[in-house]
Amino acid sequence: MKYENKPSTFTWENLGDISQGRKTLGTDMPVLMYRLFQYTLKDILVREYDMETACNLYRAAGHLAGTELAKNILDLSGDFDFFIANLTNKLKELKIGYLRIEKADMDSLTFTLTVSEDLDCSGLSVCGKAVCNYDEGFIAGILEVYSGRKFTVKEIDCWAMGGRTCRFAATAQQE
Repeated sequence: MKYENKPSTFTWENLGDISQGRKTLGTDMPVLMYRLFQYTLKDILVREYDMETACNLYRAAGHLAGTELAKNILDLSGDFDFFIANLTNKLKELKIGYLRIEKADMDSLTFTLTVSEDLDCSGLSVCGKAVCNYDEGFIAGILEVYSGRKFTVKEIDCWAMGGRTCRFAATAQQE
């Protein structure tokens, strides 16, 4: 895709001083509005391109967001257990969801993790397919910043598939 050959122009400063700009309304926004933005944008991308391209673009945007969140918000200084505890607390604090590591193989850098009450899909109607492409990229970006290795993350269970949690398989790519 074209964006892959161009440097990102995003900076953390692009987010502005939210507390200064929203003195009365504050920094929080209902999940309803987040999903309205997310799913209407995805609808336009699907209609303009196709589902595969829309999902790839969402994954790429999630990756950029995960990378920036890791660099600007997370404490990356500790061992893996410290990192996961910090990430778990931050995702809860930001109301993204409840992270849990189900399996971790530190030798191969493969993980199975869940995000319960996921911001993107918890409560959606069952449609039989995974819908959390943004989360796939988001998790990959976070893991890459921490580990220094590129990751492939695939959602293997989703609220929209009938599960009651999102489950992801994360695998470090071969160097």
